[in-house]
Amino acid sequence: MSTTTAIDDPAGLKTTRQRNNQPQQSEIPLPSPSISDVDSDSNKGDDHRDAHVKKAYGRTPDGTVFVVPETHDMVSQLLDPREPKNLSDYIVLGVLALHIWLAWAVPAPYNKYLLGFAFTFWRLAYNAGIGYLLTVQSKYTLLVTWARRLRAFEQPATNPRPWLYNLLKTELETKIPKDYKMDEAPIEYNTWLAFRRIVDLILMCDFVSYCLFAIVCAHTPEDEGLGMLLGRWVGGIALVGFNLWVKLDAHRVVKDYAWYWGDFFYLIEQELTFDGVFEMAPHPMYSIGYAGYYGISMMAASYDVLFISIAAHALQFVFLAFVENPHIEKTYNPPPPRLRAESEIGSQTEADALVTKELNGNSDIPQPVHNMIGSFDLFRVTDASSLIIVACFIALTVVTPTTRTYQTLAVVNAIFWRLWYSVGLGYILKKQSEKKMYTRHFLKFGESTGEAWRQWKGLYHISMILCHVSFLTACWKMYTYPEDWSYGSVLLKHVIGVSLIALQLWTSSSIYESLGEFGWFYGDFFFESPRPPTYNSIYRFLNNPERVLGAAGFWGLALITWSKAVFVMALVSQLLMLGFISFVEKPHMQKIYGQNLRKEAGLTKFVKKSLPAPVKRWQQGVDKVLDETKHFAEDFIDAALTRLSAGSSNFVKDTTALFHKPLRLSINRIDRDLAGYDPKHYKLSVEGEQLIAPDEKATRKESADARVSKDVKTKVFQYGAPIRVKWTAPANHSKKDWVGLYLVTDNRNRDFTEVPSLGRWIPTCRGQYDTTTDEGIISYDEKVESEGVEGPLVQGEMLFEGDKLWWTQGVYEFRYHHHGKHSVMSISEPFEVRIPLVVKEGTELTIEEAENALLPIVRNCLDRDPEIAPETVDEPWGAHVERDGKYAERVVYAIREMFAIEFSPAVVPADGNVKKLAWRVVNGRIALAPYSMSLQSRRPPTPVADSYK
Repeated sequence: MSTTTAIDDPAGLKTTRQRNNQPQQSEIPLPSPSISDVDSDSNKGDDHRDAHVKKAYGRTPDGTVFVVPETHDMVSQLLDPREPKNLSDYIVLGVLALHIWLAWAVPAPYNKYLLGFAFTFWRLAYNAGIGYLLTVQSKYTLLVTWARRLRAFEQPATNPRPWLYNLLKTELETKIPKDYKMDEAPIEYNTWLAFRRIVDLILMCDFVSYCLFAIVCAHTPEDEGLGMLLGRWVGGIALVGFNLWVKLDAHRVVKDYAWYWGDFFYLIEQELTFDGVFEMAPHPMYSIGYAGYYGISMMAASYDVLFISIAAHALQFVFLAFVENPHIEKTYNPPPPRLRAESEIGSQTEADALVTKELNGNSDIPQPVHNMIGSFDLFRVTDASSLIIVACFIALTVVTPTTRTYQTLAVVNAIFWRLWYSVGLGYILKKQSEKKMYTRHFLKFGESTGEAWRQWKGLYHISMILCHVSFLTACWKMYTYPEDWSYGSVLLKHVIGVSLIALQLWTSSSIYESLGEFGWFYGDFFFESPRPPTYNSIYRFLNNPERVLGAAGFWGLALITWSKAVFVMALVSQLLMLGFISFVEKPHMQKIYGQNLRKEAGLTKFVKKSLPAPVKRWQQGVDKVLDETKHFAEDFIDAALTRLSAGSSNFVKDTTALFHKPLRLSINRIDRDLAGYDPKHYKLSVEGEQLIAPDEKATRKESADARVSKDVKTKVFQYGAPIRVKWTAPANHSKKDWVGLYLVTDNRNRDFTEVPSLGRWIPTCRGQYDTTTDEGIISYDEKVESEGVEGPLVQGEMLFEGDKLWWTQGVYEFRYHHHGKHSVMSISEPFEVRIPLVVKEGTELTIEEAENALLPIVRNCLDRDPEIAPETVDEPWGAHVERDGKYAERVVYAIREMFAIEFSPAVVPADGNVKKLAWRVVNGRIALAPYSMSLQSRRPPTPVADSYK
């Protein structure tokens, strides 16, 4: 695939835990350390420079800057007898000794089961336990909050737990005897050091229990030859050695700070060079850093060890996806500040804007968002055709017998479609690159470049599906289900085959993630690329990932089927893929990008730097011979294609036709905690931004006051506007009281709340809950006059906004709950949240009217955040809208209720501002007007699909 639309990340720092740059959210500058600041006792220049290199400055979230003491790795501190030991070290060593004793004392096969359970426990403690602690620390700084609540690092004079202080002081200062004093370090750093002791225990037990499990499972297979035995052990030792080098080299780069997730607690100023292992693979500590697992599995010759290794490795990727990556994105890659004018939009959207201009003839028209990849729509001819083709292939494969004739037909069919996919489409792209042949064909009949692009995408997409489905059906015909999975290497071949298929799927996903729709379908063959190629994600390590990994799945299927015919198909696919890259894609890239193309990828650079000098000279000679051979082959094929094209000008002439509500328990018993509290002394009142005569705007027939004949009118608030809640309670009320927001219909019981609030709640007092920030509390426990009430009363005020609201229309109420439980002390007056229907009888909706109606609603949907919400219809909204799908879902729900037209959430980040969104709304209504009789009537509100709830 072309690399023209990859987002620029030349250093590839998103894939690592530590960064050179400082996070953008903090504006507190770090001091520039002088030599005397670093080592005031040293007088020699060399000592000064050494100290300067070793010292690093850290910064806590509140801006405190401190010198980070030097720490050492876990293994050396734990196992080196020269290093000082403390109580936690002896505990870790004792637990490890217990594991070793169990492996020796418990008879087989029970020791295998016991150690397998032990490894599973420690692996879950790592991925789930540490993962949970890091997640709550990243989101809520919960570990620091616990330390502060326990006063763990306060001196005994003010500490109610002096034993805990003394224990931690001894533990931490013993490990860092030179430049660390617990009383002088910030609480974030002290908490991180204490957290490290837990990590040491879990990681050491995880590794030792795995090795012991492999030892008790190890055996020599029957009838194994000497060659296989030596191959297993040599290969296994090589993988373990490689694994050891990866870990050591990664630690050399990221140091203890990132090894122990230090940036979850504080940030550090440290210059890093991401070389070595970080040039080989993404997330090397979690990807190739687990190669030793498979080396140990080879030496043990045990499928039990192999499968538990695969499971543990998979859990590590889950940990990466759900714990580390979200924190990295939040800390090192926050959304950029909102652009105040559309002209400020950077080059990341230039490719899409170019295609939009070609497709529509007007760059002001919103760009399409219905991508071919990643979305399936039966109303689209390409997807419908693909479904029919796949269904036909599957039906023919199932109903036809598995005879040699049908097997041959299936293989020939697969090779034919591979030839068409690589050679046929390659020929089209080659001529498109040289003479714009494909585009000229459509221009000849009065069509546009945009139509040629659309037709090409459909042709390429269907051809790709045909190529892969035909390969799969041929494999199905050639596959024989094993009668004995334990025979020979049957199971191993299936495991390796599935792994190769997963590798190809990941490669394709990474390629599409980097290139997008434009690059995936070779958009730079049809449009002039707005900028030079960039290399991020998988392209940081490989110039052409398809060349190396693009056919891994084919070889995996060949292993699974163990068929000569499938091996031939995989070989043909691999060769054709290489030919396509060499003779179609690479010449075009050279033509349009020239010197901007990168000559060597990160992995190539690393390998070349690691070669000995004689090997480097030999490799340079081989490269020269290969280049000359390649040029000769290119000239020969170009001449042959020129002759062939003379008689095949019409080769591609006619290709354009191608628990809804949770279980509710009514609990009416009175809690013991409620004794002495009278619900009559509790009160809630609600204030918000009223929706002025909403129905009068819609139909001019009625207003909010005309709906119901009563003295007290139900308040109607704007959709998404903040709601202010005032509460009154006795002065001795529980400090853990809280107020939650609910739909009136969600709770049948007035004394007990039956459903969870799903985050729509705020405590009445600050500092009472660990996992909840106190954002939203305006005031609390302010004295108030209490006429006619026994005992003093207090009051408070809170603001519900953003994620504290329910983003759907309905009638709501607030409930005041007692002591962190669900016993209700007071319920507010119900109020309605409504979106006005913007429709006028007998008139058409203008773009100006749509803009005026949309702007306030969109601002509410974007939380009125100045970094996200626009002030005018022309201002673009912030990058948060593209990153967090909740904003787009809110907006399209509001549009559906306001204008009776439904959009996909993808249109919101694609349009970028209210002006384009209004244009889309008006034109959508014009298109639907002749066919819809329901535009003048409101549809009943339905809940929005809030995946973020």
